Amino acid sequence: MIYSMTGYAARTLDVERGALHIELKSVNSRYLDFQFRVCEELRVIEPALRELFSARLSRGKLECRVGFAAATARAQSQSLNADLLQRLKAFETQVHGEFPQAAPLAVSDVLRWPGMFGDDTLDIDALVPACMALAKDALDDFTASRAREGEKLTTVILERVARMRELVREVAPRIPVAQAAFQDKLKQRLVDAIGSADDDRIRQEVAVFAVRIDVAEELARLSTHLDEVERVLKAGGASGKRLDFLMQELNREANTLGSKSVVTEVSQTAMELKLLIEQMREQIQNLE
Repeated sequence: MIYSMTGYAARTLDVERGALHIELKSVNSRYLDFQFRVCEELRVIEPALRELFSARLSRGKLECRVGFAAATARAQSQSLNADLLQRLKAFETQVHGEFPQAAPLAVSDVLRWPGMFGDDTLDIDALVPACMALAKDALDDFTASRAREGEKLTTVILERVARMRELVREVAPRIPVAQAAFQDKLKQRLVDAIGSADDDRIRQEVAVFAVRIDVAEELARLSTHLDEVERVLKAGGASGKRLDFLMQELNREANTLGSKSVVTEVSQTAMELKLLIEQMREQIQNLE
């Protein structure tokens, strides 16, 4: 299967003390590049996430966001930690005795104090497996989105390949006749210019020029490269770099075809081929 480097997925999982959330999104990149935005409580899982993603991805810039939202209902249902509240009060009195100008503790500061609603520390050992399971589910969704995008891109590329084959089939039979007519015209011009020159000299010049304008080899290589594009797309996997190289080869043949052209029809075909190649290249930039 062909995969796009562009994808998106998001998953949420309710746990004992709140909810875990993970978001994955990626864009094009020449290499595999990770950007993690993980909440401080779960920083410990970043290496495991990197290993998980590296096993499934080969190219693209992936941004991973992992967060934990504490359940608000739990805090509302609990009473304040009386012992901690008394200790804070004593500390504040002691501090004001030494520093009379110190600002008093605000209610919001007291409520946010660690442990004010009891033991609110997270059980990281329990959260890590849940977070990794959530990441695997999100990665499955993410891979599926990339596969859908890759399928669409493959269809677009194959349409361009089919059009290029059609152009080659249309122009190939007409080239020998057009070149023969051009050679006859060239021969007559040489006769008019050289005048008394012998026929061997004229035939030699025409033969040399005929070799220079022969595009049979370019047309054959175009067909061969198009066969390879179809083969790579059918094989699937990480094929973006290979296809990008084939676009360079196709463009080289189209340029040569245009430079050798001695008839308008071939020149127009070469220009249309280059346009189709550029359209394919734009799509291939998104493939893994």
